[in-house]
Amino acid sequence: MRRVFGAKKNTEPPPSIQDASDRINKRGDSVEDKIKKLDVELCKYKEQLKKTRPGPAQEAVKARAMRVLKQKKMYEGQRDMLYNQTFNLDQVSFAAEGLKDAQQTMTALKSANKELKGMMKTVKIQDIDNLQDEMMDLMDVSSEIQETLGRSYNVPDGLDEDDLMGELDALEADMGNETEADGMPSYLQPDTETDYDNELNLPAAPTGRNGAQQGRVQAEDEFGLPAVPRASLRG
Repeated sequence: MRRVFGAKKNTEPPPSIQDASDRINKRGDSVEDKIKKLDVELCKYKEQLKKTRPGPAQEAVKARAMRVLKQKKMYEGQRDMLYNQTFNLDQVSFAAEGLKDAQQTMTALKSANKELKGMMKTVKIQDIDNLQDEMMDLMDVSSEIQETLGRSYNVPDGLDEDDLMGELDALEADMGNETEADGMPSYLQPDTETDYDNELNLPAAPTGRNGAQQGRVQAEDEFGLPAVPRASLRG
């Protein structure tokens, strides 16, 4: 069968943009090296022209220099052409990379869109609104409970502005009675009433019993009673 139809040839894969760009850059570097060598050769011919006199020798040097200059111009044209090809390949490579990035972005967006749709099926706006309403009701009930628990007992409600002003006047009067030294209220200050006993200059009370004169101390028995004289006991 192979003799009739022939064997299938193994075709090589087409070169990528990067492979083509690398090959062209390599050729461009080779041409650039040749141009540098020609520049060195032209510099030598320039020195020779300065040293030689006008005549056949100088003309021969000029001819060789002209040949080298033509080669240089040819290589420069090839170098510029290769650089243009490299520039075009770089543009194509940038465009291809941009398309690959766009494809990856689209794939990621599709995956995210599918995931969001699946998540939105489990979340409903009405459920969220109902939950918010329930939370508001619970907060209102909690506020009412706190207000009820914080209510004071046996607090008179019949107070008016006159009662307030009277209470303030009483406090001001009480504060006015405080001393400037220590700021103590009048009911906490020490007693400063007049000692009437000192003003009357009354004599001191006798210290003896039954009107006995001061300085004479009557003997007492073991029970604290006045002792009976022994003469009275004998009689």
